[in-house]
Amino acid sequence: MMNGARALLESLRHEGVEVVFGYPGGAVLTLYDEVYQTNFPHILTRHEQGAAHAADGYARASGKVGVVFATSGPGATNLVTGIATAHMDSVPMVCITGQVANPYIGKDSFQEADIVGITTPITKHNYLVKDVNELPRVVKEAFYIARTGRPGVVVIDVAKDVFDAEIEYRCPETIELHGYTGEVAYEVPAVWEAAEAVFAAHRPVLFVGGGAVLSDTAKYIREIIALTGMPSVATLMGLGAVPAGTDGFTGMAGMHGAYASNMAIQECDLLLAVGTRFSDRVTGNTAAFAPKARIVHFDIDPAELNKNVRADIPVIGDLRQTLPALIDILKNGSQEDLRTRFRSWLGDVLSMERAHPLGWKESAEIRPEELISRVRALVDEDAVCVTDVGQHQMWAAQFFGCTEPRHFLTSGGLGTMGYGLPAAIGAKLACPDKEVVLITGDGSIMMNCQELATMADNDIDVKIVIVHNSILGMVGQWQRLFYSHHYSASELKGKTDFVRLAEAMGVDACRITTREEFAEMLPRALHEKGARLIDVIVPREADVVPMVPGGKRLDQMVLGGR
Repeated sequence: MMNGARALLESLRHEGVEVVFGYPGGAVLTLYDEVYQTNFPHILTRHEQGAAHAADGYARASGKVGVVFATSGPGATNLVTGIATAHMDSVPMVCITGQVANPYIGKDSFQEADIVGITTPITKHNYLVKDVNELPRVVKEAFYIARTGRPGVVVIDVAKDVFDAEIEYRCPETIELHGYTGEVAYEVPAVWEAAEAVFAAHRPVLFVGGGAVLSDTAKYIREIIALTGMPSVATLMGLGAVPAGTDGFTGMAGMHGAYASNMAIQECDLLLAVGTRFSDRVTGNTAAFAPKARIVHFDIDPAELNKNVRADIPVIGDLRQTLPALIDILKNGSQEDLRTRFRSWLGDVLSMERAHPLGWKESAEIRPEELISRVRALVDEDAVCVTDVGQHQMWAAQFFGCTEPRHFLTSGGLGTMGYGLPAAIGAKLACPDKEVVLITGDGSIMMNCQELATMADNDIDVKIVIVHNSILGMVGQWQRLFYSHHYSASELKGKTDFVRLAEAMGVDACRITTREEFAEMLPRALHEKGARLIDVIVPREADVVPMVPGGKRLDQMVLGGR
């Protein structure tokens, strides 16, 4: 016999949960007392949003389900941005919130909020638990739902008196969910049709999305490239699936994608898309996206097929099944060497890359692109890069050059400023033996800067690099280009001292303003043990290029650089 709170923790142990992120409050006091008594691994963040993003970062870096606790009312509603962020990027999370006791539900009680209703549009599933006997089953179901099929977020809202109620605990051994199995069967003829399209192509492009990272199928992506020699590009969420530096991999495509990536999409005759939802940030003008290509779309979620871009050959199924099936057919289905046939096209794509490489104009000031490139050169090859959202995010995507999946963590679909710092904390706890570096901006860092205290109090070794340009960078770039330099509410006056802010919370920090300091202090700060904040002053009016203006085709890029 045990109370509901301990039953919940026992259920988490059965699911292999190694750490929980959270913030206590009245409705979860019994739960937190059991955390204390059982010494359950828990990280106290300084805000519930920080807890959600930390669980998100932990999940993305580890491939496991991230777990977060919060109390009722404002505690639960403070999770909403983190839940929406994870939902948009298909990150597996289980969020456990306290609710007012059963007799008080629906009576506008103190700190009552209908978090199930609030989060229904931004979760894969959710529960309100009012009976302690349902708790073990609900937890087991929640983890199964979160991690199977297309991963996602599940909320479990637990009435306060459920935590106190007694239960004879037994861990459920089976799951019976009506209408959901977590398995997506694939149709063999669709895979054969996809393979035939490859055999018929002369200018194919492999288009890699975040699904290849989430499903841990990067090894199959690399095998397809080795087998066929076709050029490859990635979405923001797909970075790392193909190692930077792979022959024919031209990097990110889309609004701020590389010239060669966007042009290859526009000129190819076959687009082999894997695990992507064809976001508007990737496609530009959808009516003019990949106009010469047959489009093959591999995805686990039928809702994504033909949603934004119409696929000539849709292949529904788990990439862990469909990609090996495709590889088997490619290996055995043609006597012609595909690498030989695609060699000329590969050469054309590499010529595009040489014609307009990613780079920057040399200046006396420290360029943001140069900063990211230097950080990449100074950290380990398997370092995990976490970003916030804005210009620095795009520069990191262009210049950090990840070589492994789950090593580039960023908020893609929702574009959440403030994601980076807590997510970096989660990533470091997931990968304690790897370097974790956060690339952020002087706007984004302020969104959840309170988590510097979490980092310091838990001795979490993350290196924070602030690309400090004294403006909301991406907003300012659009205001320069399209609103006559009207910096309306986007200038950051620069009176905030990030070094002193970090030091006040227990994190060592330094500021770099000159090239001499850049050469001397950056390597030292990155290589010292312990958390460090590195505030680097860069020009205000540096633009992220290439750039595809809204509504334009991918081949209508604004170019720049060398």
